[in-house]
Amino acid sequence: MRFALGVEYDGGAYLGWQRLSQAGALELDGSLQTALEIALTKVAAAPIATVCAGRTDAGVHGQCQVVHFDTDAVRDARGWVLGTTANLPPTMAVRWCVPVADDFNARFSARARRYRYRILNRSTRPGLERQYLGWERLSLDARAMHDAAQALLGERDFSAFRSAQCQATHARRCLQELTVRREGDEVVVEVQANAFLHHMVRNFVGSLLMVGRGERPVAWLAEVLEGRDRTVAGPTAPSAGLLFLGPRYPADCGLPAEVTL
Repeated sequence: MRFALGVEYDGGAYLGWQRLSQAGALELDGSLQTALEIALTKVAAAPIATVCAGRTDAGVHGQCQVVHFDTDAVRDARGWVLGTTANLPPTMAVRWCVPVADDFNARFSARARRYRYRILNRSTRPGLERQYLGWERLSLDARAMHDAAQALLGERDFSAFRSAQCQATHARRCLQELTVRREGDEVVVEVQANAFLHHMVRNFVGSLLMVGRGERPVAWLAEVLEGRDRTVAGPTAPSAGLLFLGPRYPADCGLPAEVTL
């Protein structure tokens, strides 16, 4: 039987989502995937392998990562949620479990992924929530950042915003939404696309910060996009401020509303 899980995590102490050890090795390796699979294996009393919606980088947090797994173990949804969470580190928890069709795939069935990046914009660094925030001491023009970001919407070649380590076969992605807004002392960036390149969101933020500080004009981001040169774009923003809100699926997948289009 196939199940889908919604998983939340503080990624600060992890090396990213993807398993680092050999497949089937039940040893903690610093990845979120391995920690989850060890917990699921204990509940199932048999090896469990998972497939996720989107592999997050080291230090990046997840509000609702979606994974699927197959098992012959007879457990109800409540048993998977409570049993798995009980065997996870304190920085991870299963939020929900839903039985899904055999052809459901957490990665390939998703139609979009969504991220949020929070920037504390004040003269002093954060004391509270420092592990979940970026920080910029200079005043940011959130309106200019938002206006600049609109040039990135649509299906584009995002070579200027992919890391040198990116293993994707091409840089074309469809960016569906990119908004920047101010909430008190915070500037919040939210991004939705069909899929993302390695460090793509953090590279967006690094470039938008240059616009927000007045170092580059609003029209500059469109020029960077068209130039397809990573060395011209802004630096990669720190991982701490980035949160994977989760993927989005068609309604007929039968998943909770927070991950449904």
